Amino acid sequence: MVCDSMFHITNVEATWPGFVHDSRIFRESYLCTLFERGAYDWILFGDRGYACRQYFMTPFPDPNPGPQTRYNARTRPRIEMTFDQLKGRFQCLKGLRVAPDRFCDIIVACAIFHNIATIRKERTPVVEVQPDDDLQAVHLDQPSGRAALDRIVEHHFMNSFFTHKPSLNE
Repeated sequence: MVCDSMFHITNVEATWPGFVHDSRIFRESYLCTLFERGAYDWILFGDRGYACRQYFMTPFPDPNPGPQTRYNARTRPRIEMTFDQLKGRFQCLKGLRVAPDRFCDIIVACAIFHNIATIRKERTPVVEVQPDDDLQAVHLDQPSGRAALDRIVEHHFMNSFFTHKPSLNE
């Protein structure tokens, strides 16, 4: 799944069995093909299970304090929060036992209903913050991807209101 910053699910690839790694599903998806061809001027954020590419940013494995830590904290949780909202809205997803083809249809239907609820500003289920996983990188990062990540961190995460706490005299 892919979501935007407002928790809208923008892409669902629900035709693969559950044991296939997410990075393989993405690599073989039409969405990946479009990104590789330069059809989109967007940036995707994913976990360490993906390769860092020019259009696909991943967390720093051992972030330095400051910008890298802020980047990891602010970019990664969005899709995890979307998954939590989806499971909160549709409890059946937590233990669904149906035929694989039916499961795919149910996932897509839940994603559509989630988007409708999000657009209509329906009550969002209370979600618990999930701890970061300890995924090890499965694929080597591309140098152009790591360079793009460094530029993003430099331009958007160097200065933060968290780095300076004004005193009462300021």
